[in-house]
Amino acid sequence: MFRDGPLLELIDVSKVFPTIPPVHALSAVNLRIMAGEYVAIVGQSGSGKSTLLNVLGCLDRHSSGQYLFDGIDTVELSDAQRAALRGSRIGFVFQAFHLLAHRTVLENVMLGELYLATPRSQRRRRALDALAQVDMTHRVSFLPTRLSGGERQRVAIARALMGDPDVLLCDEPTGNLDTHNTGLMLDLLDALVARGITVLVITHENFVAERSDRRVRIEDGVVSELARSKR
Repeated sequence: MFRDGPLLELIDVSKVFPTIPPVHALSAVNLRIMAGEYVAIVGQSGSGKSTLLNVLGCLDRHSSGQYLFDGIDTVELSDAQRAALRGSRIGFVFQAFHLLAHRTVLENVMLGELYLATPRSQRRRRALDALAQVDMTHRVSFLPTRLSGGERQRVAIARALMGDPDVLLCDEPTGNLDTHNTGLMLDLLDALVARGITVLVITHENFVAERSDRRVRIEDGVVSELARSKR
């Protein structure tokens, strides 16, 4: 059950990398995302998209400002608490899939809960359920090397769904897919949103962003709202 108000909220969030000279990856970002929204964050390479995703996913700490996750001030969380938040409420999908080549599809998905105190039999059942959600139960014993790019991305999404996340953060999820598999992937994201999962897609492709309900542009670390998508 979510509290009233935005699920994710950035208030004047900045991220500065202490290089010489310093890199201002995010500059006073204000962003509110409600539960169940499908948001595309668009921008060119180097615009700050991945830094924004890392902050939203509690993979990296912001330098200043406030990031609230369902009302929780993330700056107050310890590293262990942030890891627990990621494991229980956030799923990640990346362009490069990050599947282990020597593990089967089922084993790769089960790794999504490897660091939780979940019995192996329960992880196996949950992995099969997750694979059913992405129509990949017919490939459970395959190695990733035997899968197409679209199938590998579906397995990666199944792994991300293992913890029943409230939020799915996708970093260029169609970047390694052909046109046909890109369409299938976007259909799958639509279905997940219809189930109530909040989906954020980082992309530089306009046709991918147009499938979302709402588009946000980031340029040189500055975020601005675009017109709402028409789906």
